[in-house]
Amino acid sequence: MADEKIISLDDINYAVYKIGEWENHYEINQIGLSNEIPVTENTVQHVKFSMEEIRNTKFNISDKTVNGFVAIALQLNSKLQDMDLDEVIDLEETEYNNILEELSKLELLNDDDSLSLDSEDYLIYKLEKDCHVTVSIPANDYTKKFFDNELKKIEDALD
Repeated sequence: MADEKIISLDDINYAVYKIGEWENHYEINQIGLSNEIPVTENTVQHVKFSMEEIRNTKFNISDKTVNGFVAIALQLNSKLQDMDLDEVIDLEETEYNNILEELSKLELLNDDDSLSLDSEDYLIYKLEKDCHVTVSIPANDYTKKFFDNELKKIEDALD
């Protein structure tokens, strides 16, 4: 195909995932609640950076200062609202460390390779800066369809 768009797997402007399952079960960390598993080194680094950004955001709840994952989880997960705040904080720390461990063990694609944007083997997102935040935009129809289905699941869960 002459107009087929090819991306280099070391391009920091793209995040590439496969659909899969995390090794551990997660309640708090939104990264671990997703079934998108990074397959490139740049994507792993992007995930780690995103987690750090959320963890570095601080909120005051009761008499404690908590990170963004704890604050978001307490708002969205009714099961956690019944837990002692210290237990939620400890659970977030455990989940964070488990995800870092899982990320370090992933089998990644070779950075020297390239990938067609028309691929239906991988979820491909174009990363763009919007003010101070990186926004992930589906880069092909396959990813757009997956993304739309995931949004529908979230909307249905909130209804």
